[in-house]
Amino acid sequence: MSPNPNHSFLDNCLIQFDLALRTCVPGSSQARRVSPAQELQDSEISGSELTDDERCHTAGLMRINHTGEVCAQALYQGQAATAKLEDVRESMQQAATEEVDHLAWCEERLQQLDSRPSLLNPLWYALSYGIGAAAGIAGDKWSLGFVAETEDQVCAHLQDHLEKLPAVDNKSKAILEQMIVDEKQHGDLARNAGGADLPAAVKQAMTAVSQVMKKTAYRI
Repeated sequence: MSPNPNHSFLDNCLIQFDLALRTCVPGSSQARRVSPAQELQDSEISGSELTDDERCHTAGLMRINHTGEVCAQALYQGQAATAKLEDVRESMQQAATEEVDHLAWCEERLQQLDSRPSLLNPLWYALSYGIGAAAGIAGDKWSLGFVAETEDQVCAHLQDHLEKLPAVDNKSKAILEQMIVDEKQHGDLARNAGGADLPAAVKQAMTAVSQVMKKTAYRI
């Protein structure tokens, strides 16, 4: 939710805190769309069940994807809070709303795998919110460019996870495939809205941070 000029500074802070809680507290996110995995069974194709090792590995991958969506929510909210143009604020908010589905789908899949989200999600949310706010302050073209690059990197790691999932895990695959479609759309919209291509050094820094997130979220 973008800052409302009719609200006091304290009110806007409380609204942002509420959004953070809804993102980080398990069970608080409600998807608008039905999960792509709802009608599928893990063993639909091969007739095999996930082994304990496969279940643990899949949970680690889906925990990374869930944390990635926590970061995305924070980035979009931070950008919306500092964006200068109203249409840019609205596009940031719309993207955040659509990605709530991803957050809920990943959390649901983690529950099915008898696992949980990363314990470090509040830390990643705070860090990502700050990065998003800084991108918004830098200017709307850079903020949109940041979204586009973020979505490119997200699509790349989702595609990598698709290849690493157990062959029988059709539920997780269906979720990631739909997430890739949505993320590509968000990236294209950001570019078409005037997003600037980020400097190579910024892209490399984003990649480095994402690698740290993935390594920690897989286990913690």
